[in-house]
Amino acid sequence: MTVAVIGGGKISEQHLGTLRGIGGVDIAGVCDLSPALARFTAERFAVPNWFTDYHKMLERTRVDVVHVLTPPATHDRIVRDCLDSGRHVIVEKPVALSNAGFRELWDYAASRDLRLIENHNYRFNGPIQQLERAITAGRIGTIEEVEVRMALNIRGGGRYADENLPHPSHQLPAGIIHEFITHLAYLFLHFMPGSSIDDIESIRAMWRNHDGGKLFKYDDLDVGVLAGSVHGRIRFSCSQWPDCFMVQVRGTDGVATAELFHPTCQVTTRRSVGQHLTPLVNSIAGARTMVRSGFGSIWQKIRNRGAYDGLSRFLELSYNALRTGGEPPVGYRQMDETSRLVDAMLALENRI
Repeated sequence: MTVAVIGGGKISEQHLGTLRGIGGVDIAGVCDLSPALARFTAERFAVPNWFTDYHKMLERTRVDVVHVLTPPATHDRIVRDCLDSGRHVIVEKPVALSNAGFRELWDYAASRDLRLIENHNYRFNGPIQQLERAITAGRIGTIEEVEVRMALNIRGGGRYADENLPHPSHQLPAGIIHEFITHLAYLFLHFMPGSSIDDIESIRAMWRNHDGGKLFKYDDLDVGVLAGSVHGRIRFSCSQWPDCFMVQVRGTDGVATAELFHPTCQVTTRRSVGQHLTPLVNSIAGARTMVRSGFGSIWQKIRNRGAYDGLSRFLELSYNALRTGGEPPVGYRQMDETSRLVDAMLALENRI
């Protein structure tokens, strides 16, 4: 299959690097508004054509799939234009800024018999898959709590904290947190029993700008969720240190925790050594996991994989589905449920 990429920002490095490793996929063109960035990206990844106008790229290249990697507020227009040209679309999160916007794009794609796939890459990371296996094997018993937590010290500097050149995501409904909230939502739903927002009885969201100023709309999010007897929490902070991206699931017989920034999966559970020795055995097992993780993190950085480890699996499965006509790894249900949960967290009636 032949592919084109719109957007030459940081995430394009991950997509282009991964696409080069997928057999049967050829990259025909890359587009960015900046000619310097478009040219540099094309040269770096040996892409034969670069453009500053994606309409011209769609006209002049024969491609089957377009990766839309531009800021979220531009997705609707660009995705529609790509679908109009007869191309399947793989789009960075969020596919749209609301559930209504997503459903319009989905129907637009379906009416043209084309695929629209949102990137849910963290679902396919190694620690998350280990977490899935531990839960499926019954190692922690019946699920009672699910927590997804991300801490990024972006208040401390970098592209999101530049007041002289504000990042476009500050204008999104949830401000800069909108850049990341889709990941939190789909991982949360993935591990909640039932995996459906229809099972959720209560959502209470606290949106705050603790450090003040005009640049950040919000810099802190704390959401409490109740679904039957299962409690949930979604947490995001722009100022905590160290950075973390954690999914923790607690059950009747133990707790399992996946950390994505420093890839680990730890399971604390009942042991056959008795109640008094169980904490010691769990501590020893946890220490071994941390040591392996330390060396694994170094190796991941050498390979330039890290937290984007799941992107390769996600894209491999997506392209296999596009070739065979099968179901993609992220379909309508996952995208619809995720955007509905984001809508619910933003809804005024659910705010504290």
